[in-house]
Amino acid sequence: MSADRSPAIEEQKRKGLRVAFAVSIGFTLAVYAGAIVPFLGPLFAAQFLLASSRPMPLAKTVGAAMVMLIAGIAMMVLTDVLGERPAPFLLVLGLTYFVCFAAQSTGKGGPVFFLVLVVAIIVPLLGILNKELANSILSILVTGVLSGTVLMWLAHAVFPEPFSQQIEAAPIEERPPALGRALANTVILLGSVVICLTSDNLTAAAVIPISVASLLGQLDVAASARAAIGLVLVNLFGGVLASVAYAALSLRPNLFSIFLIVLIVVLLIGGRAGARSKDAPIFAGALTTFLILFGLGVSPLPGSAAESFATRIVYVAAALIYALLFAVILWPRTGETKRMTQAFSESTLS
Repeated sequence: MSADRSPAIEEQKRKGLRVAFAVSIGFTLAVYAGAIVPFLGPLFAAQFLLASSRPMPLAKTVGAAMVMLIAGIAMMVLTDVLGERPAPFLLVLGLTYFVCFAAQSTGKGGPVFFLVLVVAIIVPLLGILNKELANSILSILVTGVLSGTVLMWLAHAVFPEPFSQQIEAAPIEERPPALGRALANTVILLGSVVICLTSDNLTAAAVIPISVASLLGQLDVAASARAAIGLVLVNLFGGVLASVAYAALSLRPNLFSIFLIVLIVVLLIGGRAGARSKDAPIFAGALTTFLILFGLGVSPLPGSAAESFATRIVYVAAALIYALLFAVILWPRTGETKRMTQAFSESTLS
C-alpha cells in the first residue's frame, strides 16, 4: 500500500516545493520592485502550479495569459464607460461573474476562470475606489500575469517532474454547467462588490470579494455543514498565519525576512494544497487568504497601512460567513444541498 502511494506523495512534495519557491521568490521581488499589489503575480503562479504537476503547454500558457489580459482590458473599458452608471455597470459585471461560475461548475478550465474572476473583481474596484490607480491598472495586471507565468516555468525548471516516473493524471470530472448555482454565486459575489463600492474602503475591497469568490469555489467539496464550517476555519487560519507572519516581519523588516517568512508559510500550506484529495482546494483557499492579507501588509497601496491585521481578519471572517450563509439560502435545493442545509441548521441551533 505504501509503495503504491509513494509516487503520489513524492509528486505532492515536488508540487509543494514548486509553489513555495515560486511564491516566495515572486513575492520578494514584487516587494523589492515596489509593486502596488505584490500578491497578484505569486497568486497567479500558485494557481497555475497547483492545477497540474506538469508545466502548462506553451500554447495553453499563452492562451490563459491572453484570456486574463483581455478580461482586464475589458474590465478597464467597462469601468471607464459605465463606472458612473451603476445599473448597466453591475449588470455587465454580473454577467461576467455568471459566465465564470458556470464555466467553473463544469470542472474544466483549471484555475483560469477563478483568475479571471480575480481580475474582474480587482480592476473595477481599484478603478472606481482610487482614481490615482486607474491609469496603473493595466500595468499592474500585465506585470502580474507575466510574472506569474515566468514563475511557473522557473519553478518547473528548478523542480522538474521526473520523466521516468509515470503517474496517472487525476481524471477531470466533467459536469454539465450548474446554471442555477452559478446564478446564485453571481448574486452573492455581486452583493459583496456592491457593499465594497458603497463603503469606499480600499482594503476591504481587496479582501472581501476575493475571499467570497474563493469560498464559493471551495464549497463544491463540502458535503455537510461540518465540512462547510471547516472551510471557513481553514480559510481563517490563512488570515491568522498572515497576522503572525507580519508580526514576525516587524521584528526584522527586510527583504530576506520576507522571503524566509513566505517560504516557511507556503511550505506549510502549499504541500497540502497540491495533494490529490478533496481537501486540496481548501488549503489553496487558505493560501489565497494568506497572500492577500500579507501582501496588503507590505503593500504601498494607499490606505492599506491604516488597517490593522485584526481588522483585516474580521473582513475575511465576515466575507466567509456571508458567502456560506447566502450559499445555504440561495443555492438550488439538490439532495446534497438539502442535507447540508439541514445539518447546518441543526448545528447552529445546537
